[in-house]
Amino acid sequence: MSIAIIVEGKNDKTRLRRLLTEDIIIVCTFGSLNTDRLEELKKKILTRDVYLFTDNDPSGKKIRAILRDTFPDAEQMYTRRGYAGVEGTPDEYLIQQLEKAGLEEFIIYPPIIPTFEKF
Repeated sequence: MSIAIIVEGKNDKTRLRRLLTEDIIIVCTFGSLNTDRLEELKKKILTRDVYLFTDNDPSGKKIRAILRDTFPDAEQMYTRRGYAGVEGTPDEYLIQQLEKAGLEEFIIYPPIIPTFEKF
């Protein structure tokens, strides 16, 4: 399965890259979409399965709407309202969204740090 995730900016990409294997490509809209940019995205994505992961703010919703028209079969992933976009979303929540989208096999889970309890 060949997968592409579309995010808004390079910080979003950097944030997700830490959590995903190199099998998944992550491409950016860089906050704006015009015909040329959409064509560039289509060329990068080709026949990959597409996932949209944009911010839950007015700009992110506008970008998502345009991307939905361009990639109508794309799966949707969302940040929670109140988080500062994808880049400001805690890893735990990002992982939940990736799992919810069925991408478990591509997730690089952070190491579990043992806690020491007093007896």
